[in-house]
Formats: sequence, C-alpha cells, structure tokens
Amino acid sequence: MNRLVLLRHGESTWNKENRFTGWTDVDLSERGVKEAIEAGKTLKKEGFNFRIAYTSYLTRAIRTLFLTLEQMDLLWIPVYKTWRLNEKHYGMLQGLNKSEMAEKYGDQQVLLWRRSYDLPPPPMDDLDPRHPRFDHRYRDLQLSEIPATESLKETVERIVPYWKDDMAKKLKANKEILVAAHGNSLRGIVKYLKNISNEDIVGVNLPTGIPYVFEFDDDLNLQKDYFLGDPEVIRKLMEEVANQAKKK
Repeated sequence: MNRLVLLRHGESTWNKENRFTGWTDVDLSERGVKEAIEAGKTLKKEGFNFRIAYTSYLTRAIRTLFLTLEQMDLLWIPVYKTWRLNEKHYGMLQGLNKSEMAEKYGDQQVLLWRRSYDLPPPPMDDLDPRHPRFDHRYRDLQLSEIPATESLKETVERIVPYWKDDMAKKLKANKEILVAAHGNSLRGIVKYLKNISNEDIVGVNLPTGIPYVFEFDDDLNLQKDYFLGDPEVIRKLMEEVANQAKKK
C-alpha cells in the first residue's frame, strides 16, 4: 500500500483576517501553529512514518510542515520545496477582505473567483511591487511561468505534471509521503486524483490543518481517501472555509 497525505497549512494571519492571500508570504496565526502541531500528533498516533515530504515556497506551508514533522520526530527526512505547490495566485484581490469584496461584487462573483475552475481574478499589474517577478525566490523561473493571476485550471496545469514526473514516482519508491501546501494547490491534486469534474470541484473545500489521506495500490490506483479527525468537526471546518467570502 502507498499512502499520500495532503495537509493544508494551518490558519494563517490573513486567513484569520479573511483576506485573499495567494502568493503573498504570510505566517501562521496562533491557531495555525496549534493546528499544525495537532496534525503531527494525529499522524504519529495513526502510525505514519514518512520518508520524504513536499511543501511550497511560502512560509505558512513550510512552517506547517516543520511543526508537523517535529511532533513526529521526523525533522531529519528530505523535504522538497517547489513553487508548483504554491497557492493559486489571486491577482489584484491579494490582500483584500473577502467579505468586503462580496459586498462590492456579490457573493456569486467572489465564489467564481475563489472556486471556479477556469475563471481567474483580475490580474495584478506587472509593475506592482507585490508581483512575484520581483521576488528573489522566483528568480530562476521563466517570466512565462510567473503568474499575475491564476484560475484553478492554471494551478492544476502547473501541479499535475510535477505530480506525474516527480511526486508519484517518489510515492511508489517511498510508500508514504506528506505534502503540506495550500487550499487550491491541494484541490488541484485532489481534482486530478479523484477525477472530479470542473463543475463539482467548486464545492470542494479543504479545512486547515486536517490530514487528508489517499491510499493507493502498488500501481498507484486510488483505493480510498479520508480525513483524519472527528467527522463533525471536519464538517464544520469545511463550512467555515466555504462561508469565508459571503456578505456579512
């Protein structure tokens, strides 16, 4: 059996403030730190023993991975960082309050920007100092690879080839891997692994700090997937994510 665990980072400071984050690099909130620690305790209790792990280039995911592995006494394992696991780029929405945007543009428009498959938010201006092309961590990327906005479709297009070419092969070789990343980058992986339609992916919400387990056979055919934790607590956390961008 091969087991992949997807872990959305713990609550960030901008999650707490209900702001669009995207590629903006913010840290975990106090709650987010606790969520990451609890995830590590849960995974250790359930007998997981990862040999390698993956994360993005963004602090909130890296810190989540560190805190989780620390609880599991696995800080020594190899960690692969890639920009391909970064959150979806939210364009000009980054830093803005989700509920305020819903008041201005309507719940449905903001839902489409957040969750639709192929509609990106309005792009960030190329000269905006917040544009990732000015960030040194992306200096080795081609300009064509650096987004000013992204839809989930474009996020999937940067993640799935990496899954096929790298992550899937390492899963077969190592049997268990942990991926600490972001709501939309992980939704992209989930969409691919479960063959979720473009329409149905809108309703998929991943809670922060809850391990999501995928079990595969030796040929990496998906056998089952499940969250670790109390189902009622997880349901409420999913509703919390779904309701972030509704009018107050």
